[in-house]
Amino acid sequence: MPRCYFDYRDMVNANATGYFPYTPSIPMLYGLRESLQMLLEEGLENVFYRHSYIAGGVRAAIVAGWKLGLCARAPHWYSDTVSAVMLPAGIDGAAIIARAFSRYNLALGAGLSRVAGKLFRIGHLGDSNELMLMAALAGAELAMLDCGVRIAAGSGVAAAAEFWRARAAPAGAHP
Repeated sequence: MPRCYFDYRDMVNANATGYFPYTPSIPMLYGLRESLQMLLEEGLENVFYRHSYIAGGVRAAIVAGWKLGLCARAPHWYSDTVSAVMLPAGIDGAAIIARAFSRYNLALGAGLSRVAGKLFRIGHLGDSNELMLMAALAGAELAMLDCGVRIAAGSGVAAAAEFWRARAAPAGAHP
């Protein structure tokens, strides 16, 4: 993979003269090996299903629970890695992100460029499960309520729970 530490051509060429071009990031390589092992253990199709399943619950929380919109306006644009929550006019996304972090120790992503301040992002990529996302959804709800967003407390968490309970749980997922 010809990217920085994963490209060994510079290392091989420099080693031939008795030198090295940089110190390799051994912990990154160990992390890569472990990540690949986790993916193989779970099975790639199971990983894809789990991400789609988790993302569906988050989208249910946003649309069915909170009655808010997604930045991705059509299903073919939906991401199984992150969901961007569009906020009502007059609500500052940066204030919600700041409140979520300072009060509830929850990190949410910001909107960029033309949508800066108009949304926040909930990530659902990686080794995650329903309970991890339930906590994130609950924290986002609390922060939105604190910042004046008119949603029903618990509505997003309930919608996500109903979505996940109505579908088969991912097979082979890591705890």
